[in-house]
Amino acid sequence: MKPDSVAMTAMSSLGTQGVVCIFGTGDFGRSLGLRLLQAGYEVVYGSRDPKNSALLPKGAKVMTHEQAAQTARVIFVAIHREQYDFLTSLASALEGKVLVDISNNLRRGQYPQSNAEYLSTLVPGAIVVKAFNTISAWALQSGGLDANRQVLICGDHADAKQSVVDIAHSLGLTALDRGSLRAASELEDIPLQLFPMWRLPFRIAIGLLAVFFVYVLIRDVVYKGVTEKKDISFRIMVSLANKAFPIVALVMLALCYLPGIMAAFLQLYNGTKYRRFPNWLDRWMLCRKQLGLLALAFAFLHVLYTFAIPIRYYVFHRRFTFTSTMIKENKTYEFDNVMAWRSDSYLATGMLGFALFVLLGITSLPSVSNSLNWREFSCVQSKLGHLTLLLCTAHTLLYGWDKFLQPSAYKWWTPPSFMLALVVPCVVLVLKLVLITPCMDRTITRIRQGWERPVKGGTPGKEAKSSQPLIL
Repeated sequence: MKPDSVAMTAMSSLGTQGVVCIFGTGDFGRSLGLRLLQAGYEVVYGSRDPKNSALLPKGAKVMTHEQAAQTARVIFVAIHREQYDFLTSLASALEGKVLVDISNNLRRGQYPQSNAEYLSTLVPGAIVVKAFNTISAWALQSGGLDANRQVLICGDHADAKQSVVDIAHSLGLTALDRGSLRAASELEDIPLQLFPMWRLPFRIAIGLLAVFFVYVLIRDVVYKGVTEKKDISFRIMVSLANKAFPIVALVMLALCYLPGIMAAFLQLYNGTKYRRFPNWLDRWMLCRKQLGLLALAFAFLHVLYTFAIPIRYYVFHRRFTFTSTMIKENKTYEFDNVMAWRSDSYLATGMLGFALFVLLGITSLPSVSNSLNWREFSCVQSKLGHLTLLLCTAHTLLYGWDKFLQPSAYKWWTPPSFMLALVVPCVVLVLKLVLITPCMDRTITRIRQGWERPVKGGTPGKEAKSSQPLIL
C-alpha cells in the first residue's frame, strides 16, 4: 500500500480521541503528552529505556520505539536531529505512519537541509509533517495562556496535515498551514529569531537616546563646568535622564505616524495605490507598533522620574534655601496668574496625553485589538493617536514657553533641547493638517478606493499594476 493511501486510512481511523505516539520523553514530550491526555487521547511513549517512566504523565504508556510505533498512526518525533539515526532501523514499523517533526536547531543555517526533509529521507516510507516546533513546552503546560497558541504546519500530504490540525484544535490551539515540506526550513528558523520586528525600533530608540542624552549633557553639565567651574554632574542620574526620556518618547511617537503620511503623499504623487512603496518605507511601516510601545515605555520612565522630583535632595535643598532667603530678606513671592495658567495647562496636557498614550498601548495588545473591528481600531490608532501627539506636543511647547526668545537659552549657540524635540512632531502635525483638508482627503480616499490618475498616452496605472496593492 502506498504511503498516501495508508495515511488516508490512518486519518479516517483516528478520531478525536485516538492513540497518539510520542518518541522522546524530554520536557516537550512530557508536556505534549499531558495535554493530549487531558484532551482525551491515549498516549504511548517510545523510549530507549521503557522502565524509566517516573517523570511521564500519569495515564500514559511507555514502550520500546518499535512497540510504540505499532500502536498509533500519528507519531510525534520529540527528539533532536542528532538522534534520528535509530529511526532507520524502524523503517518497516514506520511505513505509512505520519511523523510529526517538532525539532529545532541551535542556530540558523546549521544544516544544509531542514530537519523535517532530512527525516523524510531517513524514513522514506513515512509521511513527514513539520509542526509544533514554534510552540514551547511552557505554552503547553500553561494551556496556551501566554498567547503562544498558533501551530505552524507544513507538509506534502493534505490528509496528514489535516490530522495534525485536528490534534492542534483538540488541544485548544490554532493552526496555520504554511505549505509544502520545503517551508520547513523557514519554520525551523522562526524560534531562533530574536525580536525580529524590534531590532529597528530598538536601534532607533538607542540612537535617539544617546544623541539627546549627550546633547543635554554638554549643554547642562559640561557647559556649567567650563564656564562657571561648577560640578553639577550629580544631575546626570535624574535631571538629564528626565530631559532625554520625554524627548525620545515624543520623537518616537511622531515617527509612528510619519511613514503613513509619507505613504499618503507618495500615493498622491503616483496617482494610484497599485505601486509599491520603497523597501525602507515598507519596513518602517511594519514596525510602527514596536516604535509606539517603546515610545510609551520612555513616557512611563518620564512619569516615574517626574514623581521622584519632590523627594530629591537637590530639589529639597533648593526649596529650603529659597524659602530661607525670602524670609531673611523679608520678601514676598508674588502670585503670577500667567505662570499659574501655564503650569496648570502644562500639567493638564501632559496627563491627558499620557492617558491617551496608555490607551494606544492597550489597544495594540492582541487580546484587545482582536475584539475591535477595523473601524474601531483605526479610530483609536489614527485619530486618537494624532490627538495624543498633539497633546504631547502642546505639553512640550508649554514647557518651553518663551525660552526660545531668551539669548541665555542658547548655550554655545545651541538651541534648547525642547526645540529639537518639537521638530519631527510639528512636521507630522502640519503635514497631517494638509492631508485632512477636503480637497486632499477626497483625492486620497478615491485613490485608496481604486481610482487612478489618467496617464497621457497610455492606460492609467498600467505599469504600476504589476505589483500588489498596499493599503494603509
